[in-house]
Amino acid sequence: MQNTANGQSEMNIAPAHRVENVSEYYFSVKLKEIARMNEEGDPVINLGIGSPDLPPSGETVKALCEAAGQAGAHGYQPYVGIPELRAEFSKWYKKWYGVELDPANEILPLMGSKEGIMHISLAFLNEGDGVLVPDPGYPTYTSVSKLAGARILHYPLKEENGWYPDFEALEKEDLSGVKLMWCNYPNMPTGAAGSMEVFEKIVAFGKKHDVVICHDNPYSFILNDKPLSILSVPGAKEICIELNSMSKTFNMPGWRIGMLASNSRFVEWVLRVKSNMDSGMFRPMQLAAVQALKAPDSWYANMTEVYKKRRALAARLLEAVGCEVRPDQVGMFLWGRVKESVADKLAAVQECPGGAGEAICNRVLYGSRVFIVPGFIFGSRGRNYIRISLCCNEQTLSRALERINASRI
Repeated sequence: MQNTANGQSEMNIAPAHRVENVSEYYFSVKLKEIARMNEEGDPVINLGIGSPDLPPSGETVKALCEAAGQAGAHGYQPYVGIPELRAEFSKWYKKWYGVELDPANEILPLMGSKEGIMHISLAFLNEGDGVLVPDPGYPTYTSVSKLAGARILHYPLKEENGWYPDFEALEKEDLSGVKLMWCNYPNMPTGAAGSMEVFEKIVAFGKKHDVVICHDNPYSFILNDKPLSILSVPGAKEICIELNSMSKTFNMPGWRIGMLASNSRFVEWVLRVKSNMDSGMFRPMQLAAVQALKAPDSWYANMTEVYKKRRALAARLLEAVGCEVRPDQVGMFLWGRVKESVADKLAAVQECPGGAGEAICNRVLYGSRVFIVPGFIFGSRGRNYIRISLCCNEQTLSRALERINASRI
């Protein structure tokens, strides 16, 4: 125990090293700042986080309510999820991806696919093992790898290469000790769509180097008429784990329902971790998810029409702040590159560790009270990029555009 400057005693306790190696999630910090700004009476328009604003289907909500009214529905549930949910995930994968999965031992329901990132990392990684993480990429891949004590090797995704891995460059790297590789198509944040050609290369790379491929696949139905699973590559199940989610496709982000699919041995290893960290998912939510997975083709078509209109407005907004936007993007976000002419002007006015993207986002937040996301939080190669979420209605996007144009950002 030691005394502080004000005379109060302070315990001589420090956090674990793993906590010291990670910082609070960017959005957690920013949302607290936005909450303070909202208290000033002029609410910020939040175009940052990809939390769908639309509701699940009426049938899904009805199934939840009916199941929750049953007296026996509130007890602990199996760690592997109820058989009905695993069976429906299997049917869903067969219908939409053409992938055969044994519901008994090749599917593991999760409390959100983000949870799966931690479970996989703890199940496969020893301290010091290498993990290939995309740059730019989902920040949780990096932070969870750090928590697991892994050695992180960022592999670049470049716009000129379609935001796909450069396998020639990867082959020249020292891959000794590398255990996992994270990938994500449709890609967040860049909006690059997946392809069978790219998936075949990723699977071949994993097999050649005994690297477990972890494919994160929550966006495959958003603005994408060709949903793909990496498990559709012949033999992929031997080396690949795929995460999927109810959050984006079925407007259920707060429900925290996802799944993991792989070979039975990998699933069993992950289950060893998971079964020591939770006590099963609420049964009525699992039954509601079963209903959601039965959605007709029209559900997906209607969602596509909604997001198409939003994407058009988001593109105008990015252009208004000085960005160029690739027209071939899919998924729930829009990714824009700051024009060089705009970046050059910004550099003389304000130096930001996050580059021109951060400088513009700060100006938009404080000058127009619109929150958009600087690309640097997804990796060093995102410094001159900006991401906008499509999870708000057309009226909100139009108001944000009006604010930005009015303030001449």
